[in-house]
Amino acid sequence: MRAVENGEAADRETMLLFGGVALAIFGAGLILANRNVRQLLGQIRPVELIQNAVPDVARYLKLRAM
Repeated sequence: MRAVENGEAADRETMLLFGGVALAIFGAGLILANRNVRQLLGQIRPVELIQNAVPDVARYLKLRAM
């Protein structure tokens, strides 16, 4: 067996990275193609999500600082 040169390893890692990104986009497209999912996402308000997440993040940071 021959040793893998650095350039070949980088090319393979790049190919795997782009393949993973493509699969993630494809999967998100399949999920968002469902009518029920789109209705649920339409009801979400980003401001409410952020307001609800702030206390949890603050609590996490306080625990992490201990």
